[in-house]
Amino acid sequence: MAKKDSTISIIGQGLSIEGTVCSKGKLIIQGTVKGTLEGENVSIAKGGGLYTHTKVVNMDIGGTFEGEMRASGELLIRSSGTCSGKVVCKDLVVEAGGIINADVSCMTVQEDPTSAEGGRRSEETGLKTEGAKHS
Repeated sequence: MAKKDSTISIIGQGLSIEGTVCSKGKLIIQGTVKGTLEGENVSIAKGGGLYTHTKVVNMDIGGTFEGEMRASGELLIRSSGTCSGKVVCKDLVVEAGGIINADVSCMTVQEDPTSAEGGRRSEETGLKTEGAKHS
């Protein structure tokens, strides 16, 4: 049986990073990151900020995100979270009180017999939000 990667990395409160961050496993951001981020499961804690071009599997926003994001899995905006910029994700969940002010595209998987990927392809559907607060 393969061992599951349980790596947890933390960018602590008061720590500010500018540049490129690449992460495996879970990354918790309590401080500030500016630049480019690639990771698997990223969580922005309340009070944390991510101002980047981001490519992740899953994103959990309890703090602030500004920039461009591609999440191949779930984007969760917590009640304390704010998301702005341009977002492409598979699944979008916004808790009551969460704020999203972004150009959002949700990916869907549809059957395509001409596709080389075994008959499946991703397709984006657009949704624009401006100053939306989910309550």
